[in-house]
Amino acid sequence: MPIEKAVILSAGKGSRLLPLTADRPKCLIALSGRTLLDWQLDVLQAAGIGDIVVVTGFRDHLVDAVAARRTGVRTLFNPFYHVADNLGSVWMARAEFDRDLLLLNGDTLVSGPLLARVLAAETGPIAVTVDEKEDYDADDMKVLREGDRLLRIGKALEPGRYNAESIGLLAFRGEGPRSFVDGVERMMRSPEGTRRWYLRAIDALAQAGAEIRTVSIGGEEWQEVDFPEDVEKAEALTARWAKAS
Repeated sequence: MPIEKAVILSAGKGSRLLPLTADRPKCLIALSGRTLLDWQLDVLQAAGIGDIVVVTGFRDHLVDAVAARRTGVRTLFNPFYHVADNLGSVWMARAEFDRDLLLLNGDTLVSGPLLARVLAAETGPIAVTVDEKEDYDADDMKVLREGDRLLRIGKALEPGRYNAESIGLLAFRGEGPRSFVDGVERMMRSPEGTRRWYLRAIDALAQAGAEIRTVSIGGEEWQEVDFPEDVEKAEALTARWAKAS
């Protein structure tokens, strides 16, 4: 069955984009006449994703207003957004992992063709979307693969021990949602749980032998919006998409 549900993690403040995010969450910064969130919702809904849950936090009422204008979009408030990392947002949304679904970071723009490749890919229960490049920096979420199987994922992987980066889009099918939520529950019960990224749970599953695949989208368009220079790149990318639509 096709994936028809998505969870978007948009609870954070986006402090690295100040002053742009002083009075609005990162997902509501304007890019070529639309908010980042609207660009995400447009591409998801165009691909047939009819049930979208946006996990909110900072200035949640502003995101609620965007969701209210659309059919099939709901919000879920994470009251711990200011003290927990995004593992906490996934934990808050754990009941939503009740069927096949996508998980998308709230600061990742993806094109329609890229999303189509992810949805069409024949993968196992958990699939991490990856891209490749010549050099990786400290902020990249690095991935070590063997074929299309994910062996490790994390920002602090040792030099030479990675060959791709996660773009912030995962697909869960079959037993994948339950397996992932179980891993998140275990990590949240650890002393450092609230300070972890949800991809630490993916890394732990991979190291325990779980079947986690990667989908390479080399050549497709996407952009993470995390730093001021990313905003310029996202503006150029969305301007091109707007012109082509």
